[in-house]
Amino acid sequence: MNPKLPNRWLVAAAGVVMQIALGAVYAWSVFRIPLMQSYGWTIPQATLIFELAIFTLGLSSFAGGWWLRLAGPRLVAVVGGICYGLGTVLAGRAGGDLLRFTLSYGVLGGIGLGLCYIVPVATLIKWFPDRRGMMTGLAVAGFGAGALITAPVAARLIAAHGISQTFVILGVSYLILVTGSALFMRSPPEGFRPPGSQAAPDRQPQSARRDYSFGEALRTWQWYGLWAMLFLNTLAGISLISQISPLSQEVTHVSATVAAGLVGAIAIANGSGRLLWSWLSDFIGRPRVFLAMSLVQAVAFLLLARVQSFGLVAALSFAILLCYGGGFGTMPAFTADYYGARNVGSIYGLMLTAWGSAGLIGPTFIAYIRQSTGRYTEALDLIGAVMFFSALLPFYVRPPNVRTTEPAAVVGARSIPN
Repeated sequence: MNPKLPNRWLVAAAGVVMQIALGAVYAWSVFRIPLMQSYGWTIPQATLIFELAIFTLGLSSFAGGWWLRLAGPRLVAVVGGICYGLGTVLAGRAGGDLLRFTLSYGVLGGIGLGLCYIVPVATLIKWFPDRRGMMTGLAVAGFGAGALITAPVAARLIAAHGISQTFVILGVSYLILVTGSALFMRSPPEGFRPPGSQAAPDRQPQSARRDYSFGEALRTWQWYGLWAMLFLNTLAGISLISQISPLSQEVTHVSATVAAGLVGAIAIANGSGRLLWSWLSDFIGRPRVFLAMSLVQAVAFLLLARVQSFGLVAALSFAILLCYGGGFGTMPAFTADYYGARNVGSIYGLMLTAWGSAGLIGPTFIAYIRQSTGRYTEALDLIGAVMFFSALLPFYVRPPNVRTTEPAAVVGARSIPN
């Protein structure tokens, strides 16, 4: 290792710590009932704040990826950490003012989330050209696991200090953790290769042989196909994340404390799935991974609508969140396979608008159906049907450099490697 360069594993560790703090947003269902009880908000109102945070995250991830090319990862992450921490603190100071709370956490906090989220993803994919799939999974595994820590801590803080003070305490913690981790973020030199290693064998068929520019990528229909795959995978998982605590309490009659434990348990699945599926995609291919994840979720949602045992609810939710996390772990490498790693920050950053769009639509959908029907069954069935449809997409989204006169379905099937 060049003595002037940081240890790439230290950069990776800092990225994971940053993502753990950012991933606390996935503990939102722990806050929903206390917010409703304290401020008199409805289910859709309390859900809207989380939705807006995820939607803003998706938009600002593109801005972060673009800014990253100009200013480097450290500045982007520091600014994002300040926005995220300050937004959470201000939300705690908003009291029952829904507009102030939404603008603080949903908009300012969401901007910070997006700016920071893209930094480890775009940075580690360059530091680890020899472990692309695994490291993009690791880069976002912390985000998936963030709720594991936050959910039980937040539940105890709410009981001891109330909902408002809890947000203040958490906001200060986020500010320290994210900005501290940001100081370790930097990009490697152009064309970096770790000493004594070579890039991982290319197991992805028809992978990009050059780096596409941002504009070139957007002029290919495959970019929009990948966007749709990420959108549908995210729609399913984030709908469940937004409601898992009240859903488990309603269906299985467990306590709020037990439900908060389930939020933490599925956070393990979210983080583990980002590593498991991304690692597996290095061997069987990204398209096959997305096909498998769609089918698993389709079956799990249909079963979830029909069980009442807490153990079964937990097991099915765990399976769904494994696949949800797998989408975020696999798609950065999928994007780099198709368009090269050089501009993946901006190309994948814009693709994360799929996350924001799903975050806006999914939780609203499941909350509205629950409010209208008084149960979750219909919403879970519809999401299961959507995931069966999403299983078709990997057959058709072939690499952009394929030139063939064969029917799209045939070429798409061949894009799923043996």
